[in-house]
Amino acid sequence: MADSAVSAVLEGLAGIRTEQEGLYRDVHEHPELSHQETRTAALVAGRLRDAGFEVHEEVGGTGVVGVLRNGDGATVLLRADMDALPVREATGMPYASTVVATDAAGAEVPVMHACGHDMHVACLAGAAHLLAAGREHWHGTLIALFQPAEEVGDGARRMVEGGLADLIPTPDVALAQHVMPAPAGRIGTHAGAALSAADSMRITVHGRGAHGSMPQAAVDPVVLAAMIVVRLQTVVAREVPPGETAVLTVGSLQAGTKSNVIPDHAVLQLNVRTFSDATRRTVLDAIERIVRAECQASGSPAEPEFELFDRFPLTENDAATTDRVATAFADFFGERAEPVGSQSASEDFSDIPTALGVPYTYWFVGGIDAELYDAAEQAGRVAQDVPVNHSARFAPVLQPTLDTGTQALVAGALAWLAP
Repeated sequence: MADSAVSAVLEGLAGIRTEQEGLYRDVHEHPELSHQETRTAALVAGRLRDAGFEVHEEVGGTGVVGVLRNGDGATVLLRADMDALPVREATGMPYASTVVATDAAGAEVPVMHACGHDMHVACLAGAAHLLAAGREHWHGTLIALFQPAEEVGDGARRMVEGGLADLIPTPDVALAQHVMPAPAGRIGTHAGAALSAADSMRITVHGRGAHGSMPQAAVDPVVLAAMIVVRLQTVVAREVPPGETAVLTVGSLQAGTKSNVIPDHAVLQLNVRTFSDATRRTVLDAIERIVRAECQASGSPAEPEFELFDRFPLTENDAATTDRVATAFADFFGERAEPVGSQSASEDFSDIPTALGVPYTYWFVGGIDAELYDAAEQAGRVAQDVPVNHSARFAPVLQPTLDTGTQALVAGALAWLAP
């Protein structure tokens, strides 16, 4: 029955394709930074109302939630994220963004949908419309959730703190997807740890400033920071078991203002990616231990300061839920649906089902022109020729990515909602 329901609901896709592609171009051309997604939120709220959803706006800031009750049955939550990035677009597309906005720190920055959230918005808006129009083919309750601020890792949490649980019936399952640099038309599922946990850390180490010609009077924080950077390279290599995956990147090191002035402090910014809570703790503890030891070895006059920020939870897909979705995808997509490995990117989606106490799965949608990808793969140049998420050149090919993402949301939801 589920197969026939999917086909029946998706019969309407051709009729909304032009309007759905227009929504994608509109959102792409008008990107909004995290917690500033007011225009995008208004667009999706209007579409949900037109489709007959009960709509809640400003959930956790700019979040939008639509609820469509269609008799007895399961309750399924579908989620899309809405925010863009401070990136200057270099795709050359006719609907490329030229938006400039003020970020949370007060700086003027270019803005671009460099991660595919515009595609996520258009896919969920389309899937919600199709499911509402085809409600005679399923029963239960559909929740369409448009989340802000995924890029800074707190949008899902803010929706929970904003009373999400009081606005919706408790779902039986939560589903989400992300466009990735893989051939368009492909769908990938993975049970277990699908996306890494992420922790960003800001570390300030203290020295004693002096004239560049009198280093004996200083405790040089530049040398201290350099030693920390070098020593941190041993954490993954020597403290994480070979079968575990972890990434530790020092993305920023700032110290001083002039060549002949030894500064009095240095600031390092680190990013950590892990796939288990045990490894996460091991790496974070090792960072603190190494920093404190190097400060002591250098005679630092003050204790180092540690600040954790932009923290993302582990995305660990429920096995039974993933298997049910993978079966639905295999039935609909055939060979285009396949298992994939864990990805080192991170997400905050899981904060929502975790807070609601429900199982979830999160899958991947290819967004790169298949011919371009295949040519790059055959030439051994995927890394050089295929733009990845957060790149100024990243933009999913419009079709078949949009159709595939919409079909996946419908098929996934109907794995629970179909008779």
